[in-house]
Amino acid sequence: MGTIYYGGTSSPINIDDRALAHLKVVIATKLRRGESFTLSWRHTDDQPRGRSTVWLHPSIPLRFVFDDPEPTVLDRQWIEELASSANSSGGIMLVPEQLDTPHPIES
Repeated sequence: MGTIYYGGTSSPINIDDRALAHLKVVIATKLRRGESFTLSWRHTDDQPRGRSTVWLHPSIPLRFVFDDPEPTVLDRQWIEELASSANSSGGIMLVPEQLDTPHPIES
């Protein structure tokens, strides 16, 4: 389970390492361009039922921590889906990876 530390919050955001590796690519691209946007996800089974959204801005500190020391092989299609949602008015919605047609790229 990976973790996002955002701003001064004491509550880290826990996200599966594989999903976090894909999100990192999309988030870093948007922030590098100076773009602000939202990131939304459904709560995991060990949390109260629901979903959360955070506003991401280039001036707010952000750190990604991965449990797995090895880089993840990324799926180009999943990155494209996340990037497409990032460019919508609703922001990034963390959606599950579609495993039927992987298009791997090195991270």
